Amino acid sequence: MGRYGDLDYPKLTRRGFALGVGLLVVGLLGEVLGPAVVGSLPTWGHTLFLDLEMLGILVGLFAPLVFGIALPLTE
Repeated sequence: MGRYGDLDYPKLTRRGFALGVGLLVVGLLGEVLGPAVVGSLPTWGHTLFLDLEMLGILVGLFAPLVFGIALPLTE
């Protein structure tokens, strides 16, 4: 058993990256399709979708670095 338990690093890496891409896509679609569907979005709606985009990029970049490189090297 490793230092961090029985973690499946490849699965965590793929799922973390997929989560990041999903957040990015939801944010982008919300920014593009939101005004087309419901009209003008309120300020908090734009902020929400922008935050989803930024969080998606961060999660998509850091999940492979953490679960694919850093944690396996520290075992």
